[in-house]
Amino acid sequence: MKLSKYFVPTLKEVPNDAVVKSHILMLRAGMVRMLSAGIYSFLPVGYRVIKKISEIIREEMDGIGGQEFHLPALNPREIWEETNRVEAFGDTLFHIKNRDYVLAPTHEEIMTYHARNVLKSYKELPQIWYQIQTKFRNEARPRSGVIRGRQFLMKDAYSFDATWEDLDKSYALHDKAYKKIFDRCDLKYFVVGASSGAMGGTGSEEFMVQSEAGEDTVAHCENCGYAANVEVATSIVEGKLRDEKSEEINEISTPNVKSIDELCAFLKIDEKQCAKSRVYIHEAKPVLILMLGNDEVNETKLEKLLGGAFRPAHPDELKEITGADAGSIGPIGFNGRIVADLKLKDGNNFYSGANKNDYHLSGIDLQRDVKNIEYDDLRIVKSGEGCPRCKQTLKVFTAIELGHIFKLGTKYSSSMGAMFLDEGGKENPLIMGSYGIGVERVMACYIEQHNDEKGMIWDKTLAPFQVQLIALNVKKQEIMDAAEKIYHSLSAKGYEVLFDDREAQAGFKFNDADLLGMPVQVIVGDKKLKENKVEVKIRKTGERFDLELEMLEDKIKDILK
Repeated sequence: MKLSKYFVPTLKEVPNDAVVKSHILMLRAGMVRMLSAGIYSFLPVGYRVIKKISEIIREEMDGIGGQEFHLPALNPREIWEETNRVEAFGDTLFHIKNRDYVLAPTHEEIMTYHARNVLKSYKELPQIWYQIQTKFRNEARPRSGVIRGRQFLMKDAYSFDATWEDLDKSYALHDKAYKKIFDRCDLKYFVVGASSGAMGGTGSEEFMVQSEAGEDTVAHCENCGYAANVEVATSIVEGKLRDEKSEEINEISTPNVKSIDELCAFLKIDEKQCAKSRVYIHEAKPVLILMLGNDEVNETKLEKLLGGAFRPAHPDELKEITGADAGSIGPIGFNGRIVADLKLKDGNNFYSGANKNDYHLSGIDLQRDVKNIEYDDLRIVKSGEGCPRCKQTLKVFTAIELGHIFKLGTKYSSSMGAMFLDEGGKENPLIMGSYGIGVERVMACYIEQHNDEKGMIWDKTLAPFQVQLIALNVKKQEIMDAAEKIYHSLSAKGYEVLFDDREAQAGFKFNDADLLGMPVQVIVGDKKLKENKVEVKIRKTGERFDLELEMLEDKIKDILK
């Protein structure tokens, strides 16, 4: 491809709205352009990468017996209502035409719809169906370029099995295929235990890459490899030890004290002596959650404990339920369910709100004073805490989710009536799995991990082109003749060549070449050509050397190995 005819609108300056490295480089290299918040057009160079990633995915999915579909992004709302996910997705779901249709954020319902009309016998199982399709989610705050957008390209796959043991096999096949895909894309990734969220199901794993651009937070142990999204992560951490003697409850005036830090400063105490209260509403009833000090409630863990949807109590509800505003609430006298984090288990001599504005209580003994209290792991883990597997130190950092696999079980087949007959002639719901990969995220994550101050650094697998051929001083016919010959020769041998034949200064061309980051640069200039040589630069290492023209093809083949 000749750059004089190719649409590659590179930029010298960093766009004002881009802060994430991959977003900056994709804009500067002319790979994408924003049409609206969270909506991007892929330009020719960027789309070449998307196609290469998609082809790798296809090869590995076909390798485990996957069959490719192409399903409509426009779905009748009534199908989604069969699983109650119109309500579950809420405002994230795009509605159109008097809300009779939705734009699909995923395709569990539509795949199940087709399965229930076709898969009627165990003899037709197992099945693995997949597609690479555009999805839509009305993200309230799209950010980080293509990493979190409102329209995105996703590979979603679905398995249909007759037994739970067969689901385990399908899940393992996808786990293996995902690792091959990400290995082939040269990504440094790790696998974490995760929450299934709105997808539902039981077993769930995320494939993640560490990045400051990440929207997820992960706890990871470098010693044993333990990794989990903080939504489900656990840790070994010491709680408050029970004092030998329990004090009596005492009411203390604490004017204008609302936070744990303010209470500790006012009373000159340690935060581990404090029990912080949060009130949630579950099934129209109040639930008080107690946390130690400044520990935060993990609402994913809380949802699992409560077994359904919940919300924080509104300020007016707090006053009605407890008699106090936020910051003065506590367990003593609270009329409702009380659940405390395990770090508080059976502790005594705590400080907490008195359920009376501007007052706190000291000397609270959870064994003595709070009847029917429950305990569970409800906290968000922190860096420096002990690994639950090997007891070494955990690190907590942000990460980007590349892929997510779920054991859905019968959540969708039961609600949508997707039934089959087993060997005994008994009717059962299909047992399902769901497996997704964000195609554009793979591209963004690769760029996040492979760049320098000059631009992107592609390897041969995902590179838009393998070779960037640069002709200097194109007005000289002998230079253009030599460059054209190299271009056609390499192209004939199957190499993808981007030929910079533009009338531009050498520095401009070199900067663009480094920004675009093709693995090999071949520079044709007047001085070297007189010696029957060209200059070769390896983008990854920066190594430069002169090479005889007749040795060029063999050297490029060797470099790209």
